[in-house]
Amino acid sequence: MKKKISVAILGLGRVGEVFAEHFLSKIQESHADVEIVAVATRNIQSPVALGFAHNGVSVLENALDVVKLGDSVDVVFDLTGDPALRKSLREHLQAANNRHTVIAPEVMAHLIWAFFGVGSLPEGSHTGYD
Repeated sequence: MKKKISVAILGLGRVGEVFAEHFLSKIQESHADVEIVAVATRNIQSPVALGFAHNGVSVLENALDVVKLGDSVDVVFDLTGDPALRKSLREHLQAANNRHTVIAPEVMAHLIWAFFGVGSLPEGSHTGYD
């Protein structure tokens, strides 16, 4: 039996909010073995954050709190556009000895988006690693 892939999405801003909504929709439409287990946003009262919370998804105000979820998270989509946060996230995962969780930068969200067939994902400020 195949394991469900657990995903966290960091940054529900201009890019992340659009990506998260469509990603969730595609998961549901295709009955994919993928589950969004956490999202992080500075505005935990945003409609998208509240929608995730209502559906039992952990809503984190501090993106680094995703590290506390340990290896129960398979993939972290870092859509914050903040290279310093991405570096800190890598360091925190390493310090926690988490060699399981993969950090997917914004460019990976754009890659996945290309298969959605719903136009263009807004461009963020930073798409790769520093």
